[in-house]
Order: sequence, then structure tokens, then C-alpha cells
Amino acid sequence: MSKWNGKACHLCGLGTLHDGKKTTNQFYREHCYTTEISGAFCDHCGDGVIDFDPAEEERWLSFRRQVDADEAAELFRIRKKLKLSQVKAARLAGGGKNAFSRYERGQAKPVAAVTNLFKLLDKHPELIKELQ
Repeated sequence: MSKWNGKACHLCGLGTLHDGKKTTNQFYREHCYTTEISGAFCDHCGDGVIDFDPAEEERWLSFRRQVDADEAAELFRIRKKLKLSQVKAARLAGGGKNAFSRYERGQAKPVAAVTNLFKLLDKHPELIKELQ
């Protein structure tokens, strides 16, 4: 039993905390990570105190690294499909001349506007004429 079990909920003040598990969704860059967390949860508001789990923290960080790697690979694929150099792709997106090199190596994360622009161009490559 945790030190919180049976205590009044410090968040809503109306319920009691009880040890348990809860399935939760976390979002990172539009990708959903579902996990089961342990802690003491309020029987009134459902909120509570989560137990820190180093293994779960590493799984979450691994998930984020994979999302970043997948996004970098997707930008590379789309850039090649459009027959753009990294410099031209960066210019198109409004970034510095080395921006795409850093994105594709995972050294920097593009803002959502860059990712969305290239996803759109992937589906409608004819629109690139409007931007050049």
C-alpha cells in the first residue's frame, strides 16, 4: 500500500485516494502512446498521485525517439520524391540552408508547419510549382 491510500484527495477535496492502476493516453507529435500507470487515484475526480516507474519512463522516451526517427525518415522520403536538395527543401520551408540536414539526421525537430507542408506536397506534388 502506498502512503496515499485512504487519504483525502488533495486535488478535489471531495474523494478518497485508493491504490490502483489506470490506462492512460499520452500524445507526442500527434502520435498516441497508451500505457497502464500505477498510483493512488481519487474515487470522486479520478485524478491522483502517479508512482514513478523508471522502466515506464524509458518506454515513453523510446516511443518519442521512434516517432522522431520515423518523422525524419518520412521527410527524407518526401524530399527525395519531390527531387529537392536539402538546401532547396529548407528554402521552401523557410528554414536555414542546413535545416533539412539536421531534420533528417535527427539533430533537430521540424515545427509542425514544415511537417504538414511536406505531407501535403507528398499527396499533391503538383503544388510545389506554386511555391517555387
